[in-house]
Amino acid sequence: MIEVKNLTKRYGNHLAVDDLSFKAKQGEILGLLGPNGAGKTTTMRVLTGFMPPTDGTAIIDGCDVVEDSMGVRRRVGYMPERVPVYRDMTVQGYVTFWAKMRGVRRPKQRVLDVLERVQLVDRRRSLVRSLSKGMRQRLGLAQALVHDPPVIILDEPTIGIDPQQVIEVREAVRDLAKDHTVLFSTHILSEAEQICDRVVIINKGRIVAQGKPDALREQLDPGIHLYVEIGGAEDKRVYNLLSKINGVATVEAMGRGFEITTKGKTDVRADIVRRVNEANYHLLEMRPVAMTLEDIFINLVEREEV
Repeated sequence: MIEVKNLTKRYGNHLAVDDLSFKAKQGEILGLLGPNGAGKTTTMRVLTGFMPPTDGTAIIDGCDVVEDSMGVRRRVGYMPERVPVYRDMTVQGYVTFWAKMRGVRRPKQRVLDVLERVQLVDRRRSLVRSLSKGMRQRLGLAQALVHDPPVIILDEPTIGIDPQQVIEVREAVRDLAKDHTVLFSTHILSEAEQICDRVVIINKGRIVAQGKPDALREQLDPGIHLYVEIGGAEDKRVYNLLSKINGVATVEAMGRGFEITTKGKTDVRADIVRRVNEANYHLLEMRPVAMTLEDIFINLVEREEV
């Protein structure tokens, strides 16, 4: 549904997007993850036909963004980070305006259906100026959906809204995947992990990793992480004990205890118990620590900065 190959975008001497290649299948939620300034918004603007690439290709539902820009626009619903709204329109009038701009037949019923989907049908006669930030985000989603495009592109849809509204937007995005392919841009790592089927991590315009969150954790950090808390000894002695266990790669202070990273998939739990007992210490807690997408992201970006 989305196929990007060697996509590059320059602004003068500034390389904003550098040779990106990725795909998104039908019904998939693909997260475009990266820090501010990584090139996410520029990539999305190229994919929506808003601006041409400097080099490379991007195909949306069979249409090339350069050779068939209008075809791409008919097939894409785009919600930018800052939703453009006409404050003196009613909610229904605003979405109807976009429906007519998109050439929707019988726009009245379609507009009501979309407002129902984004939970704004009860506010359809309200002026846009009276809506909260979260409701305006839902209104932006309504205009992106009104022509029923196969591809939905959302640029930072949860910026500046409260936690309850964030949950509502996340649920709406998951629901979209039933009928659409969704490209979801964010720099909030927990969102990508909770919502996306796959992620593409970019930094300084380049892809540094891509895949399913679980697969990325496995690929980029194959070791086992354990939290261990031991009583009956000072931290220095505990650190030395843990560091000398065969199969332990790193030991770092974490809260009241230590986080251990093993070499590969080495299971060191039995050795920890044995060594703690031999030293007459007390094993107070030992549990696995899951590597998050945030850990992966920080590690990758730090490597890029070196």
